[in-house]
Amino acid sequence: MAKKEKTIFVCQNCGYESPKWMGQCVCGKWNTMVEEKVVSISQYKKSPTITSSTKPLPIKEIKSGSYDRFDTHIEELNRVLGGGLVKGSLTLISGEPGIGKSTLILQASSIIAKEYGIVLYVSGEESEEQIKMRAERLNAIEDRLMIVSETNVDVIKEYINQLNPVLVIIDSIQTLFKPDLSSAPGSVSQVRECTNQIMYTAKTRDIPIFIVAHVTKTGELAGPRILEHLVDTVLHFTGERTQEFRVIRALKNRFGTTSEIGVFEMKEEGLVEVSNPSEIFLEGLTDTEGAIVISSLEGTRPLLLEVQALVAPTNLGFARRASIGIDINRLNLILAVLEKKVGVPLMNQDVYVNVVGGLKPEGTSSDLGVALAIYSSMRGLSIHTTTTIAIGEIGLTGELRPVSNIEKMIKEAGKMGFKKCILPKKSTKKIQLNESIQLVGANSLKEAIDYMFFEN
Repeated sequence: MAKKEKTIFVCQNCGYESPKWMGQCVCGKWNTMVEEKVVSISQYKKSPTITSSTKPLPIKEIKSGSYDRFDTHIEELNRVLGGGLVKGSLTLISGEPGIGKSTLILQASSIIAKEYGIVLYVSGEESEEQIKMRAERLNAIEDRLMIVSETNVDVIKEYINQLNPVLVIIDSIQTLFKPDLSSAPGSVSQVRECTNQIMYTAKTRDIPIFIVAHVTKTGELAGPRILEHLVDTVLHFTGERTQEFRVIRALKNRFGTTSEIGVFEMKEEGLVEVSNPSEIFLEGLTDTEGAIVISSLEGTRPLLLEVQALVAPTNLGFARRASIGIDINRLNLILAVLEKKVGVPLMNQDVYVNVVGGLKPEGTSSDLGVALAIYSSMRGLSIHTTTTIAIGEIGLTGELRPVSNIEKMIKEAGKMGFKKCILPKKSTKKIQLNESIQLVGANSLKEAIDYMFFEN
């Protein structure tokens, strides 16, 4: 009698394993348990073979990887990666379909093929002809850029051994499979095992590998959460397909900071770098009510953004608060301070706030600008949007609190032609600027409102 194969049930969302099927996993998701065969681990019981590549070395003799990088010649991508593509690194890039993931890595791979050597582009979703058509449109045709349509991870490893490329692109990880596993491509066990195989190849052969991954409808990375833990760097593309601008951000980076962003503009010839994002985000700026310019520090680069607010009477019986770009909890805090400390009646008013361009500013430096925009819309008072910028954090008592690196933000505002900056009074004593921009300090939100709307 044949021996029955042992199986387990694995959650496709979190990777939880159970001997029996469960309707709801421990992560809270329903109907995500899939039956998978248990792979024998007898092959791992053999005595390990010690090779010279795994010989322990003194830490002083180990070469630092901080200077061993490939220059992609795409400055915005280099900025997010921390200075370039580290050899032997495993980089995951995710984003919604059509956002520009394949376009960016194809542009980068053609440059690296031209500068450094053979690049292997493995596609599990598109044919070689489709990739060739995109490469012609992007002017990314290089002799040393090798294209193959393959999903078997063992075959891909053999191609890497034969070609010995300087860079490998996997598009996408959800299409790969290992024949030893009975589960379908994209399952937890397949994604985990294929990623482990690719990571081992990257580390042992010192080859940087780019992995493209899908996202869910909610914008989260599809597949098991272990995928994010295995890779060295996680890059995420954001932006609307109907808009031209794309923002790439590092959610995880073992070789650099995670606070930097890269800004691109989608054109017919591909993704074009935006070296001065503030100028792009402030296009079409006019003096009007409910709009003001704020500043946010993204990594080492200050950005100027336009925030718009609309306050309208409630018709549904309860006030609605909606926000794009500003954290909704932060918005509720600002509204509470406006109502309690300034006396603005917002209980029966719908409030809508939007950061133009789709970018989400980091930190609390946008608090003052959001509050002034809401007050402007509520009272119907115009703001000198083209000449005035507001920077500052709002406390629960209504006071204005300083924010870090405010001097960099004001310098950027001066370069962009702004004439006046409203900021916390405590910050004015520490700032030494040569720009011809007037600094207006305020101790509280009420003082800032009085100056903005009633003293000019």
